[in-house]
Amino acid sequence: MIIAFGFFPVMLFLLCLFLLDSFKLVSARWLVACLLWGIISAVIAFFVNTAVVEGVHLSYEALTRYVAPVTEELIKAALLFVLIARRQIGFMIDAAIYGFAIGTGFALAENLWYYIHLGADFNVLLAIVRGFGTAIMHGGVVAIAAIFLIEGMQRNNHMITGGSIGLLAAILLHSAFNHFIFDPLLMTMLIIIFLPLVFYLVFMYTMRYLQNWLEVEFSNEVDMLRMMRQGHFRDTKSGHYLASLKEHFPPETLVDMYCFFSLYLELSIKAKRNLLLKESGFPVIIEPDIKHKLMELKLLRKQIGKAGEMALWPLVRMSHRELWELNQLDS
Repeated sequence: MIIAFGFFPVMLFLLCLFLLDSFKLVSARWLVACLLWGIISAVIAFFVNTAVVEGVHLSYEALTRYVAPVTEELIKAALLFVLIARRQIGFMIDAAIYGFAIGTGFALAENLWYYIHLGADFNVLLAIVRGFGTAIMHGGVVAIAAIFLIEGMQRNNHMITGGSIGLLAAILLHSAFNHFIFDPLLMTMLIIIFLPLVFYLVFMYTMRYLQNWLEVEFSNEVDMLRMMRQGHFRDTKSGHYLASLKEHFPPETLVDMYCFFSLYLELSIKAKRNLLLKESGFPVIIEPDIKHKLMELKLLRKQIGKAGEMALWPLVRMSHRELWELNQLDS
């Protein structure tokens, strides 16, 4: 029964985060993968930390305060980089949930090890501190690292830049917790109060951002695509801009750029439509030719080249968010 205090709080917290995701941005398959990676990363970190202690003869205090926060956060965050590179994370909400899931898996494995290793010494007080404090701390710091990482990608920074800031924040917070600056029970209370507040602010910010993104961009894209199909595109500012590029690109490239822009608008509208359907509780619409159109878009993007893509930047910004959006159609 005692071990339940070490397991249930962090699992309940993760479940609440998953249920609060009204836009259904989080894939259950990837969520389970994150949990499993957290468990695996705990095992890897155990052997790495053990090798470090035996190699340089560190004290347990030095290990927990200065070495373990670095090795553990680096290992835990590895899957986040993979998910972002594969366009599986698009916003701060899903980044935070996936990050917390990794930390949850890590904490479950660690708490189980303490329970087995300490035996009768694993009392109720220790279980509460580890379950409500240490476990949620592990999930929280990885979530914070994920938030910094995806926010950097949204601002078109390199993944290494955002990742470095996020990892540094996670390492410092982890190290500060392990310094036991305050009484463990007080630190547990601070985590229980502080972390839900952080997630609440992240959820509120992302929800407002998503609503604005969907309402404004969806309307603009629908209007633009309608004008293109009705032959009125040349009368718009975007049409004038694309026409001005004829001095810099050959006619066949301009045709490809026009087709690329038109196809991107169509796919972007369908991706946003599916997000709105999921938020409303309806099944998404999957057209049988969607994969063919995504392949066509990829081919057109290759044909216009980097120069053409940069020239279209005022009209189409193929940044991480846009690529994530298109990936939702593919998956």
